[in-house]
Amino acid sequence: MTATRIPPRTAADASAPAITATGLRKSYGDKRVLDGIDLEVPQGTIFSLLGPNGAGKTTAVKILSTLISADGGDLRVGGHDLATDPQAVRDAIGVTGQFSAVDGLITGEENLLLMADLHHLSHREGRRATAGLLERFDLTDAAKKPVSTYSGGMKRRLDLAMTLVGDPRIIFLDEPTTGLDPRSRHNMWNIIRELVAGGVTVFLTTQYLEEADELADRIAVLSDGRIAAEGSAEELKRLIPGGHVRLRFTDPADYRSAATALREVTRDDEALSLQIPSDGSQRELRLLLDWLDSAGIEADELTVHTPDLDDVFFALTGPTAAPTADTTTAPAQSKETVR
Repeated sequence: MTATRIPPRTAADASAPAITATGLRKSYGDKRVLDGIDLEVPQGTIFSLLGPNGAGKTTAVKILSTLISADGGDLRVGGHDLATDPQAVRDAIGVTGQFSAVDGLITGEENLLLMADLHHLSHREGRRATAGLLERFDLTDAAKKPVSTYSGGMKRRLDLAMTLVGDPRIIFLDEPTTGLDPRSRHNMWNIIRELVAGGVTVFLTTQYLEEADELADRIAVLSDGRIAAEGSAEELKRLIPGGHVRLRFTDPADYRSAATALREVTRDDEALSLQIPSDGSQRELRLLLDWLDSAGIEADELTVHTPDLDDVFFALTGPTAAPTADTTTAPAQSKETVR
């Protein structure tokens, strides 16, 4: 499959990338998990890597966070070469894995203090950092309680708080909200947004397409060990056919005039509506609106229908790929914007 790469927005090029990977390769025996992938993550942004289960998302995170080695590729994180200076990379990053790393036998406060010791903070610095993180993650009231008594959402918040003890500027989040209820998931989203607003870079893998749509500045779709496409959520949606503009009229004369003049339209004579294939881009909408104005035709409603990330995922990873969307919820509906 040939990757479709949409150039990053020029505004994101103002500073050096936080993460770059060129030709990243990794195999386990005869199975090639990552087959020469290229990634670039600008500083202060959220980058999401999507793909079917077993596509290599966690492997990419483990390599870029120095937990395992790559078979090949030029890799830089925080300006440091993974091959020659892995310790500098470790000093610059934080990692929250798929499974909580907190110790359930001790309190939340003790977990954070332990992490402060591992970062070689002084007693005073460790206490100050712990108190600040407990307050920031709304865990102050539970600070003295064993973590075994925490809810799933509280454990994940504590897990992320522990990642932040060393004040990393780059954070790898590997499926951080898996298993959380919707309220806890949204709380985690707000925390991630606050981190990025403060200049932190987030590399996110997720099982939830809605999560990538909500959070990510750029998304890469991993399929068969390669990047099938990369871009913003809206850019990726425009790659998939099925988008259209729907015009609805109350004046039958305007409806008939538009239906006669416009090509490739699907008519609904009963509802007085026309469906026109479109990628929903600003250019196409402007051309359509300019044509309606010049023809003296007034549409009472214009609605843009675009494919969602579910459509993108299935189109790029093939019909046999396992979905990353939450299969316990109803299928997502196409996004609609009324203008």
